[in-house]
Amino acid sequence: MKIGVDYYPEHWDKALWEKDADLMQKTGVEVVRMGEFAWCRFEPAEGEYDFTWLDEIMDIFAERKIDVVLCTPTNCPPLWLYEKYPDAVMTGRDGHKIATGIRGHRCYNNPDFIRHSKQIIEKMTRRYANHKSVIAWQIDNELEANFCHCEICIGEFRQWLKEKYGSIEAVNKAYGNNMWSGEYSAWEQIKPAYGSHPYAWFNPSFMLDFNRYASDNMIKYVKMQAEIIRKNCPGTMITTNTWFCENMPDFYKTFQDLDFVSYDNYPITKIPENSEEYYSHAFHLDLMRGIKRQNFWIMEQLSGGMGCWMPMVHTPRPRMIKGYSLQALAHGADTVVHFRWRTAVSGAEMFWHGLIDHSNVPGRRFDEFAQLCKQAKELDFIDGTEIKSQVAILYSSDNEYAFKIQPQTRGMYYLEQMKLFHAAFSRYGINVDIIGQHEAFDGYKIIVAPQMYVTDEDVVKRLYEFTKTGGSVILTNRSGVKDENNKCIMSPLPTVFKNLAGVCVEEYDPIGEDTVALRFADGSEYKGRQWCDVLCAENAKVLATYDSQFYKGKAAITENVYGEGLAYYVGTVGEKKLYNKLVKEILLKSKVDFIDGLPENVEVTIREGNGKKVRFIFNDTDNMQTFSLKGKELCLAPFEMQIELLDK
Repeated sequence: MKIGVDYYPEHWDKALWEKDADLMQKTGVEVVRMGEFAWCRFEPAEGEYDFTWLDEIMDIFAERKIDVVLCTPTNCPPLWLYEKYPDAVMTGRDGHKIATGIRGHRCYNNPDFIRHSKQIIEKMTRRYANHKSVIAWQIDNELEANFCHCEICIGEFRQWLKEKYGSIEAVNKAYGNNMWSGEYSAWEQIKPAYGSHPYAWFNPSFMLDFNRYASDNMIKYVKMQAEIIRKNCPGTMITTNTWFCENMPDFYKTFQDLDFVSYDNYPITKIPENSEEYYSHAFHLDLMRGIKRQNFWIMEQLSGGMGCWMPMVHTPRPRMIKGYSLQALAHGADTVVHFRWRTAVSGAEMFWHGLIDHSNVPGRRFDEFAQLCKQAKELDFIDGTEIKSQVAILYSSDNEYAFKIQPQTRGMYYLEQMKLFHAAFSRYGINVDIIGQHEAFDGYKIIVAPQMYVTDEDVVKRLYEFTKTGGSVILTNRSGVKDENNKCIMSPLPTVFKNLAGVCVEEYDPIGEDTVALRFADGSEYKGRQWCDVLCAENAKVLATYDSQFYKGKAAITENVYGEGLAYYVGTVGEKKLYNKLVKEILLKSKVDFIDGLPENVEVTIREGNGKKVRFIFNDTDNMQTFSLKGKELCLAPFEMQIELLDK
């Protein structure tokens, strides 16, 4: 495990550079990330380059044997570029150029921006191609599938549609444009969703394709940069850092041709009082690992209280800095880079705290970071280990987009049921992969396929086959609703999953913030919320029925035998203990070993490989936790991690 920091030498007087590097070396920092926002220093005027300052700091780190991740600086073009080439700025939904404020204002398709981006990347990669400290390149920073509405981007979108559909008639058919007299008669009539109306006012088929295009367009931009880096720096690893942003790209396509996944990890610093709220970043970490199904990096890790364009939040509690970093390690991170070494004293991000505060005096958080660095050097026995899972949760960018385009009911969002199932499996010490729905299902015993809202024929076919050959599949409400073009399927729900689940939906009730009572066959009672599929159990066994509302007594949760496997259907969104009960039954029937009796939010994960098996036990709460595990009594302080090397 390597521990690093994000460092911004361009922000500090040169007199600090060697002092900082000496303290990093003394503390145990092994890698720094630099350069993602420094374009104006690399190219202060068009065609005039200055890398002498970067040469100097690179040599300072090289002398101390600290590795470097260099970033392409294209997230923040210098103001001279925007001034000379104003069309390089993104166009907003109102048809006007967006106001340049903090960062990330560029249009991915503007030829002037692309030309200058290629030039600066060429200069940087050639200059540092053989530098002994550079171990990886990061492309840009926190890329989003931006919605730019300029004429160039509109043209690119039309071309994307032409390549996908071939003719305007095919677009009209796919979108159902006979609704509201919306049929196109020329490609030029296809325009993005201008104005301030909610996206739900526009044709959802069109909006889904626009989201797909925006993701593909961002990925094209990533590939452009990666090609230059690979040409000039063959053999050097390439990544980009991602996060759960407003316009999320397709993570799986984004990283398909990159060497490893990087994630910016900012867990909460105040544990919520509502016990139903799922706050653990274990879900995020498992999703990042599942993108390539291999170990990953944290490129930005929580180091202090967060505040920027929003009010500041609580500072990290004792053991959070160390515990959250080790939590990332437990879920497959091999390198954790902390944002940032020192808190900025200027700019919009000056209250997004780093390891060292504005006082420039290392304090409690820094001391804890130093302890982490020391412990990381003692964890070399985990090298070569990875997460192996028997349970996978399917993620779909199409479903993420579709739920945002047409909100289904108050409070419902796509990731919630995924998080609820993830929390339930975690309650039993189960490793979980969160994978793209198009990934292979080999090696798994249980597949959770929540809210398969936009259907994909290949995925449907493989879920049937997986169940038929002995696997267990969990389906939920809002499955089989739409076809691949985001149009409703004219067939009883869950449409394409009907035979697999052995149920049909008689009707549904979008109850939003209201609740409904449920009762299992053993008499145990639970609450449901947001959504109620009223089920007719044609072939399936009824596990739970609704115990209130006009559909009292009707099936809510079912189990169906299909081939050699089992298919479950969950018609509502339940409270945590409902999922705990259901998941335990499924684990027993699927013959997956699990741990019973773990306190809530105590996480147990296993990494194994090279003949080793390592168990991580993390108390992700702000309370002392005392419990028994495999006959051994444990007592963990808040946010404490215990790491054990087990017999293989």
